[in-house]
Amino acid sequence: MGGAANCPSVMNILFGYIILTVFLVLVCMEPNQVEARVEPPYPPDYELKALHEIAAELGKKDWNFSENPCNNKSSWFTPPPTHGSQAINNSTVTCNCSFTNGECHIEVIYLAGQDLDGVLPPSLSKLLYIKTVILHRNYLKGIIPREWAALKLETLSVAMNHITGPIPGYLGNITTLKYLSLENNQFSGTIPPEFGRLVNLENLTLNANYLTGKFPLSLANLSNLKELRISSNNFTGKIPDIFRSWKQLEKLEIQASGFEGPIPSSLALLHNLVELRISDLPGEGSKFPNLKNMKNMYRLMLRSCNISGTIPDYIWELSGLQILDLSFNKLEGNISDSESLTKAQYMYLTKNSLAGHIPEWMSIRDSRYQIDLSYNNFSESHQSLSCRENLNLFQSFSGGKNLGPDNCLKSLPCSKDWYSVNINCGGGATTINGVNYEADEDLGGRAKYVPLKETWETSSTGLFWDTTPTSMDFIARNVSVLRTNNSELYTRARLSPLSLTYYFRCLANGNYTVTLHFAEIVIRDNRSYQSLGRRIFDVYVQEKLELKDFNIKNEEKGVDKAAIRKFKTVVRNKTLTIRFHWAGKGTTAIPRRGTYGPLISAISVDSDHRPRVLNAWEKNLKVVVGAVVSVLCLVLVILGILWWKGYFQPKPSREQVLRGLDLQTGFFTFIQMKAATNNFDPANKIGEGGFGAVYKGVLLDGTIIAIKKLSSKSRQGDREFLNELGMISGLQHPNVVRLYGCCVEGTQLLLDMNTWKIIALHMLYSVLKKAS
Repeated sequence: MGGAANCPSVMNILFGYIILTVFLVLVCMEPNQVEARVEPPYPPDYELKALHEIAAELGKKDWNFSENPCNNKSSWFTPPPTHGSQAINNSTVTCNCSFTNGECHIEVIYLAGQDLDGVLPPSLSKLLYIKTVILHRNYLKGIIPREWAALKLETLSVAMNHITGPIPGYLGNITTLKYLSLENNQFSGTIPPEFGRLVNLENLTLNANYLTGKFPLSLANLSNLKELRISSNNFTGKIPDIFRSWKQLEKLEIQASGFEGPIPSSLALLHNLVELRISDLPGEGSKFPNLKNMKNMYRLMLRSCNISGTIPDYIWELSGLQILDLSFNKLEGNISDSESLTKAQYMYLTKNSLAGHIPEWMSIRDSRYQIDLSYNNFSESHQSLSCRENLNLFQSFSGGKNLGPDNCLKSLPCSKDWYSVNINCGGGATTINGVNYEADEDLGGRAKYVPLKETWETSSTGLFWDTTPTSMDFIARNVSVLRTNNSELYTRARLSPLSLTYYFRCLANGNYTVTLHFAEIVIRDNRSYQSLGRRIFDVYVQEKLELKDFNIKNEEKGVDKAAIRKFKTVVRNKTLTIRFHWAGKGTTAIPRRGTYGPLISAISVDSDHRPRVLNAWEKNLKVVVGAVVSVLCLVLVILGILWWKGYFQPKPSREQVLRGLDLQTGFFTFIQMKAATNNFDPANKIGEGGFGAVYKGVLLDGTIIAIKKLSSKSRQGDREFLNELGMISGLQHPNVVRLYGCCVEGTQLLLDMNTWKIIALHMLYSVLKKAS
């Protein structure tokens, strides 16, 4: 009974707990439910009116004014990216509704990557509570409005636009500014000294403009400055020695700024530096700056600064270092063998005079690390250096040798002398106008030597800063329709963030023509922020500077158009070097971060005196002609031998033979003989011999002659006739008949002799016969 009586009490207690729990849950949920149900108030009417004006001035046409711009769930708001990200196409208007009177005021306008092609809006000054204005990656023109000087801005970025003119000094009135970015515009003139009044400024970015003059000393007042970037400008004079005033500075970038060296010693006072980039510093050189107290350094670039001496040992002990670039200096000495060494993922010591052996810790690091030691004077190490894509040893040893001790990078031997090499850089094999271009499709790398062919090799060095590295960084791909002939050469191109070398070997020595094919296929040419990029680089042929500050787009007045440049050079020792080098100039963030450096589409190297290459028809014709000529030569040789043996000597005529004999006789024609004998009248026949009849004849001058006409039936040939002539003409006795002449025409063989001599001959013959 007692237990039964207690059941209602237990149930009541449980029911009470349930009611209490539900109540507590409702109480906890009520604020959120109320907040979700109640929208913030609209901003004041004057701010809404100002937004209308700002939209018109910017060229912003898609704001929906029927919605509350202070409602974060309206079409006015898309979450902006964190600073430094690659996100674009963001449109954000943010209000501050925490005012005690319950009002909401517009505090942020974030319009990035909108391709707005208006002007910087003067009406912005009507938003009295505005603190942040982000308008980068547009196509806004004009100047910075004077009206903005009355604002209380904390963040202002108009980077990557088409803004011109000098930087206005009245920006110095916005003393509330903490972040100011004017990067990648067309500002000219000097940095206004009024910037010295921006005492709250923490970040100042002026990269990629056309600023000139000296750095204003008034900026020494910016004691809160944490980040300063002034690269790619045309400043004059030496780097200002005002670093001692910037004790809070964490990031300093001075690349190709126009300033000259040396690096000021006051740099050593910046103990808080975590990123230092100084490059392309002409003029007076310097020793390695004192960075010993910068323990938190994680990015260090001192490139092309004419630095001499050795690398301090403490550099190798910076445990947080991620990137080390000391390339293109005059550094000497050895690299430390210390065990407590930097874990820098990217290390560039390219083109110095470093010597000694390559330490073992460099040779055993895996593919996560990229190390470039090309163009140095190291000696061959006792340990074996393995061939890897992340260790570039091209011409890194004394004597200009490419090889490690294990010969792993050994090039193919030359099979012959080459007179022509054609490469489709970054693309596949193709044939253009009968010329075969070899493929060059290796993905390249941040520190990579590629012995591709017998005739050519490549060496690439450098890292695209401020972007996440990918395997596609080093080949550009066209994204639009090409407006050029032979488009196969320009659909892809080889890229480099710093230095790209094509090394040709096995070439016949002599004079050559180098043809370089360029086309800008990354930066665009339209009314968009993507057209605002400026790619500027240098070109060396046989280490001679042939193109300085070369800008493909400017040269051809557009993109996707072929720019072809030809150079004359001389090949000695059968080698030729073509190098493309980025010297820090131009933009680095258009159309995206990491867009800069040399770009090459194709290369042709042709000897000025190379043997002409025959096509298939010419080759077949050459074979046929060669065979015919060979046969003719053989026939001529045989005929020459026969001729030499006398088989083809022409038989001389009787008259030629007679004229060749020294007979001291005359020659008569057959007509003369006929006239003298009255056409061999039988009445004039005075005798008959074994070889023919003898006739009496009278010449026109009255001379009486005896004519012996050799009979065709006598079988006396030329030889007998000649023998008889020779015998008779050789007789010199006064009583012997004298040969007077002869006649040889056709088959008529006639001997002419004095008649009285013939009688004397007969008489003498009779006497001799009787005497015998």
